[in-house]
Amino acid sequence: MNILYMGTPDIAAIILKNLIHSRHQLIAVVTQPDKPKGRGNQIQFPPVKELALKHKIPVFQPVKVREENFLETVRQLNPDVIVVAAFGQLLPKALLDMPKYGCINVHASLLPKYRGAAPIQWAIIDGEEKTGITIMHMDVGLDTGDMIMKQEVIIEPKETGGSLHDKLAVCGGELLLRALDEIENGTAPREKQNEEESNYAKMLDKTMGNIDFNQSAVAIERFIRGLNPWPSAYTHLNEKTLKIWDADVVWETTVGVPGEILSVTKDSIMVKTGDGNLAIKELQLEGKKRMTTAVFLLGYSIETGTVLK
Repeated sequence: MNILYMGTPDIAAIILKNLIHSRHQLIAVVTQPDKPKGRGNQIQFPPVKELALKHKIPVFQPVKVREENFLETVRQLNPDVIVVAAFGQLLPKALLDMPKYGCINVHASLLPKYRGAAPIQWAIIDGEEKTGITIMHMDVGLDTGDMIMKQEVIIEPKETGGSLHDKLAVCGGELLLRALDEIENGTAPREKQNEEESNYAKMLDKTMGNIDFNQSAVAIERFIRGLNPWPSAYTHLNEKTLKIWDADVVWETTVGVPGEILSVTKDSIMVKTGDGNLAIKELQLEGKKRMTTAVFLLGYSIETGTVLK
């Protein structure tokens, strides 16, 4: 089939690789506009654009996909199907109705749970034991269309947002090719979503990572893993930002206030929470590199009784 692909971040680029090496013809790629990034505010291409250019695939970067000039471009391209993965804009009905086989979305959750922008991270934060990929027909709603097929992925006990992202990206690329075969053959099922089971995985931002030590150690540990690598979970030590990259839940009876450092060993910092304790194993103090707690303590002294806030 002639495919128009729409996607932007790393997960979309990994899925795009599968299409590039498939029997299908990629006629063009659509991605979000370039943005300044990093301390130098240098313009960087979205990962999908970088990959497309490497393979000499035409790239379009409309500010808004509902603009008539872009819609006319798509009409001229005349794709058999539009495949969307983490693109970043809602598609208007005029665009959804154009392709012969419609628009297909690769979504990183087991719909109808975790609709929205950050399903991978929230599945970990919420303590789900599994998630997965859903291939779905798109409609004008946000991840509300009929489902074609799903594949489950187990969330491991120490799974991070980054590791789960990579697993789901690989799964999504493989499942997409299976779905495209069924769509082309006319055998793809259509299963409506149960609205009563849906919830929204709100977008992540840098401000949400501040750890609330009044929560339980279990909830905080999941929070840390879910926000690893971005936007990262953090607290403050002596008025400096302290990112927490890895921690273990420890169940023992202790006296202290939430956030209080109870003890310091050669490889961990024990912190009191609202329920249970948290042993910090990997961290990053403002202005320093990410490191294990054991390495950090070689050059930094921490007093018990200090309260992280």
